[in-house]
Amino acid sequence: MASERDEDGDGGARTPRDPMDRATGTDPATGADDPADGADATARAAAAADAAGPRTGESVRIDSWIWAVRLIKTRSLGASACRGGHVRVNGERVKPAHAVRVGDEVRLRHEGRERVVVVKRLIRKRVGAPVAVQCYVDNSPPPPPREAVAPAGVRDRGTGRPTKRDRRDLERLRALESQGRRASGR
Repeated sequence: MASERDEDGDGGARTPRDPMDRATGTDPATGADDPADGADATARAAAAADAAGPRTGESVRIDSWIWAVRLIKTRSLGASACRGGHVRVNGERVKPAHAVRVGDEVRLRHEGRERVVVVKRLIRKRVGAPVAVQCYVDNSPPPPPREAVAPAGVRDRGTGRPTKRDRRDLERLRALESQGRRASGR
């Protein structure tokens, strides 16, 4: 029972305009790979960034931008980082609603690390990581190397509950370790 508008009799099923399967990059009829898939990836990434960008004359909030380029996990974390003074644009602390422009230097302290980025492109919507990287120039210092030593106070598995003497020794080690961190500025 096809309706009047369903002229081909397929029950109103929609067919994609592009015969290539978007998920796999293959033609569903022949199973052939898309020949321009690798070369076209950067063009698709640029198009996605353009689509996520503001329209002419619109500005982008700093909390929204740092979330969109994946420097922070959630927009609310970005807003609270701005309120806490952890975000600076061109050397000045900013509020979450501060408008960011191309060429601005954004400094963000997050999770014990400082990120320094220069804005290349404005976007409002969160995009994939390959696209997000194209929206800024990363001038951040390299992260500090992870220490290869085992953390103080780790007991071997199966040794049982620590005695009172063991516990006091562990607490003494942890206190010395935390004083060493404070003295070195970590």
